[in-house]
Amino acid sequence: MYEPDHEQDLRWMQRAVDLAVLCPSVTGAFSVGAVIVGGDGTELASGYSRATGPREHAEEVALARFSPRDLRLAEATIYSSLEPCSQRSASRAPCAQRILEAGIPRVVIAWREPSLFVDDCVGFEQLVAAGVNVTELPELAAAAQEVNRHLFEGR
Repeated sequence: MYEPDHEQDLRWMQRAVDLAVLCPSVTGAFSVGAVIVGGDGTELASGYSRATGPREHAEEVALARFSPRDLRLAEATIYSSLEPCSQRSASRAPCAQRILEAGIPRVVIAWREPSLFVDDCVGFEQLVAAGVNVTELPELAAAAQEVNRHLFEGR
């Protein structure tokens, strides 16, 4: 099974941040990129917020490319430029729940969701409590935040 080192994690997270740049910018949601890497170290899917519709999250877009419980996901890592959400304002499943349902054992994020739209995002904690290996890469937090600078200007 593929076991990425820190440099490989940084490379895949940079890809997620690069995808976040493609997000249509809106004032009411974060711009996020996500990449799912298989157990063999190859990219299986990617997505970014609002890629296929105005309410889609990056992880949701990437996971939509798989049938439920696709066996490849059991050895995959999902890289997300922002902590997977733990609640949604719409009638959609939160991304942390989607990751758990998909059976992905490892999640890598660049930064934790700030209390801008949700007072207490606990996606990180939910994933860890369910036994998922969650890694945070603070080295790329500033890059992920820069994509979302428009949300914090004038606040």
